[in-house]
Amino acid sequence: MGKTRIGLIGLGFMGSTHFRIYREMENAEIVALADVDPVKRRGDISSVIGNIGNADNSVPLDLTGVHVYESAYDLINDPDVDVVDICVPTENHAPYILAALAAGKHVHSEKPLCRTPEEAAAIRAAVAQAPGFFSVGLCVRYWPEYDYLHDEFKKGSFGKLLSATFRRLSPSIDGNNWENWFMDGKRSGGALLDMHTHDTDFICYLLGVPKAVTSIGRTILSSNQGIDHVITFYHYGDGTVVEAEGCWGAPKTTPFEMTFQVICEKATIRLMAEGFKVYWTDGRVESPEVEATTGWHRELKYFVECVQKGVKPDHYQTIDSVYQSFLITQAEQQSIDNGSVRTEVKQA
Repeated sequence: MGKTRIGLIGLGFMGSTHFRIYREMENAEIVALADVDPVKRRGDISSVIGNIGNADNSVPLDLTGVHVYESAYDLINDPDVDVVDICVPTENHAPYILAALAAGKHVHSEKPLCRTPEEAAAIRAAVAQAPGFFSVGLCVRYWPEYDYLHDEFKKGSFGKLLSATFRRLSPSIDGNNWENWFMDGKRSGGALLDMHTHDTDFICYLLGVPKAVTSIGRTILSSNQGIDHVITFYHYGDGTVVEAEGCWGAPKTTPFEMTFQVICEKATIRLMAEGFKVYWTDGRVESPEVEATTGWHRELKYFVECVQKGVKPDHYQTIDSVYQSFLITQAEQQSIDNGSVRTEVKQA
């Protein structure tokens, strides 16, 4: 079997991350690249800064053998491309996703799914009719520690959930991105939609759809009412306490944090400063062995393998589950807009 041919749209933080991952894969090759920035089209990503990871972006990317486009639509229509990987500002997700699906391509798009509920509904309908496979970069579902928690909890290993806390706290990325689009709430949806969405999605993946949410949020750096700091309580109606916090409003010198503490009847599972631990109620302390990799590597590896095997990629996610978690983020935004009131979650 030959290599799956990748067309990558966008060479920002996630695009350059995906580029490197595909280059490490034996069953994939990057055959096309599109970016509106002529500097990035030369492989120069020295301006790219991320909030996690330590890649050396001062080293130009080797684009030998890669067909470079300015227009994403030209890449989408390239007959040599099997998979279109979309890593662009959120406002452009829906048009590129819909065009690529209509062209019969397999599509992997970075999170969040899109910007509006109307776009989300259109993507959901298009995926149901498209011959190609579709995946969204909700990488926390694939992250080894979170994946372990999910699988063991679903098996009943830890017993009944009592409380859960999730944190995703980033230094400011103000000025560190193309046209500073993250700081425009209208374009990005703020930290709530762009970053906190990971934990909202994982909570839904782990525990199911909450009945309602109550969110508080604040604009610190963003324009157009972007929420830079959000705390949400997810109401399941069973007495459990489930909450998540997301923020990208701290000084640039602040360390990035992605952590959780999940308290169950039989054990407490923590991904914190002490590492990944399971504290059993009988006094045992475990350090589960998980794959030493990232969710980014696992999600792209899984998607390419599904494309090669012709097997629908529905182990970690489905379009319905992604659509549902998107609707929860919309309820969170609505809660904040209405004065942090309890807001019912629309069922997909």
